[in-house]
Amino acid sequence: MRLILLGPPGAGKGTQAQFLMDKYNIVQLSTGDILRQAIANKTPTGLAAKEIMARGDLVSDEIVNAIISERLDEKDCENGFILDGFPRTIAQAEALGQMLAEKDMPLDAVVELKVEADILVKRILNRAKESGQARADDNEDVIRNRLNVYNEITQPLVEHYSALGLLKTVDGMGEIEQVKSEIKLALEG
Repeated sequence: MRLILLGPPGAGKGTQAQFLMDKYNIVQLSTGDILRQAIANKTPTGLAAKEIMARGDLVSDEIVNAIISERLDEKDCENGFILDGFPRTIAQAEALGQMLAEKDMPLDAVVELKVEADILVKRILNRAKESGQARADDNEDVIRNRLNVYNEITQPLVEHYSALGLLKTVDGMGEIEQVKSEIKLALEG
């Protein structure tokens, strides 16, 4: 099973990714983790990314795409994967499509966890308060800004994957088990 998981910060992607990893025996590929691993492994692409990051610049799509491509070639991706945090733009989605076509690894689905902003903000703030581990960015203004940025960047991806017939939208506002059931139904139903 080859999937992309879309959803704003706090939507429960990590929880649902764990369920999907266990159910389908696939790996979760987080862009940040892949980037850090490429740097730690001192791959040519990882070293290029490290140099760019050391200057405080954003890593280009070209380098991110190359790092993702390298990671998809690893043995643990043979059975499938969940991409989380990639693609973020239409250009990245198109590059991913070409990359997967060249590797003969077509996507099975793009799962979008749909959430209501006001409820999500409350959920994130409550989670931070209950855990006692509030981050500096766990305040309403910052959370709403992160959601706005996510919506601006992601909406074109939702439309892109919907046009390709890959989008499966799931209500992410339910209890964890309910959301799991809806994802399972969307993928297998």
